[in-house]
Amino acid sequence: MATQSTHIEVPPDVESPRTKLVYLALTAGGTATVEELQDALSMTKLTLYGVLRTLTERGLVEEVEGRYAVSSCFSANGPS
Repeated sequence: MATQSTHIEVPPDVESPRTKLVYLALTAGGTATVEELQDALSMTKLTLYGVLRTLTERGLVEEVEGRYAVSSCFSANGPS
């Protein structure tokens, strides 16, 4: 049985382990609410809001109607 390997690159300016984790979760899972990320990553909402604010300010993540996703200018493998 063949296995498929997926390589996801994190933008170089994302240095914090928590920020990387949230970015990778959104890259792998598509969109998510803060509550979904909280359940999946076992992080507090306070931590997630800070991380998501940082990612949003850097243009790496977009928020639409309470759901967060990797910005459309980034593909699953890094900047396009």
